[in-house]
Amino acid sequence: MIQQIQTKVKSNELIADKIYKLVLSDDFDLNQFLPGKFIHIKCADGLDPLLRRPMSICNINDSGDEMVVLYRADGKGTKLLSQKNPGDELDMLAPLGVEFPTEQVKAGSKVLMIGGGIGVPPLYYLSRKLKAQGAQIKAILGFNAAKDVFYEDEFKELGETYITTIDGRYGHQGLVTDLMDEDYDILYTCGPTAMIKAVQAKVPEGKLAYMSLEERMACGIGACLACVSKSTDPNCKSYNRVCTEGPVFPINSIDLL
Repeated sequence: MIQQIQTKVKSNELIADKIYKLVLSDDFDLNQFLPGKFIHIKCADGLDPLLRRPMSICNINDSGDEMVVLYRADGKGTKLLSQKNPGDELDMLAPLGVEFPTEQVKAGSKVLMIGGGIGVPPLYYLSRKLKAQGAQIKAILGFNAAKDVFYEDEFKELGETYITTIDGRYGHQGLVTDLMDEDYDILYTCGPTAMIKAVQAKVPEGKLAYMSLEERMACGIGACLACVSKSTDPNCKSYNRVCTEGPVFPINSIDLL
């Protein structure tokens, strides 16, 4: 059930170039916020900027009273958000969207996580949950440069982890797909559209794979139709709303333009 929640900032710190770690604390039970779902945050107290900002959930603690959100402070709204201090209140709509399907992941399943940039955070929450269920986690995380890398140590605590950078000054020089193989039972990916398209092309037919899409959103609840994506199903005449039918989809179910 979508709710409007007033939550408090516990901390808000810079952890990489323009990347902030926002910890929200609340007496509201956050355990219902499953991996893959997102929140819609009002970044300013007034009407400028008017629209909320969609944020993926990076983690929720075991007691269910703290949420971690990682975001890039690039635009007006997120720059205002980066100025929030401990004790400040934030207004959010949550939980939104469709979670990652996990019912086919069993103890011992080999799970491959492929993330790029700000698409990395939701994969951490998912990885932590699946690791607790006995899955074997392998992560390939892509960034532009060393200054952009974050959460490497956190992923290493969960399993085999590889970092790729475009400039090659840290980790493997190149793309996340350079390190992909077929030794996995299920794949999850989130990141820029170009990266996901490259991952799509390397997933063999019949392999279980899911993607979480990054889209600009206005309402976040499916009313404005600003985040629609075309289905690859020739019998489907309508568009999928990423905020409600997604953001998680089977990897070959959306035509990524």
